[in-house]
Amino acid sequence: MSLTVHTEERADVVVVSVAGELDMATAPQLQDQITDLLEKGRTKLVFDLSDLTFCDSTGLSVFVRTRNSADEAGGLVRLAAPRRGVLRILEVSGLVEVLQTHATVEEAVAGAPPSAG
Repeated sequence: MSLTVHTEERADVVVVSVAGELDMATAPQLQDQITDLLEKGRTKLVFDLSDLTFCDSTGLSVFVRTRNSADEAGGLVRLAAPRRGVLRILEVSGLVEVLQTHATVEEAVAGAPPSAG
């Protein structure tokens, strides 16, 4: 399967919708788009994971690297609406504690307290 990435500006936040499978083969595609956003000064990012069907450790590392880069630039990274399987991977890896994870994109954009699950 492939990966599609779509970005949408919402006030000062960029919502990055990720659909399909995020793995070793597709992670560079997402990383390139994130690097482009960060280089343009877009450091407040919400990842909409509602259509992400699979994510492996390579995909998780993209989220971690993005968070670290955004933090250094005074920005933020939030995850939103992960499906059960992707949420389970975040929980098992411990990243649900590190990456703010929200039940909806709207909550993540608004900066509501994390509430996925």
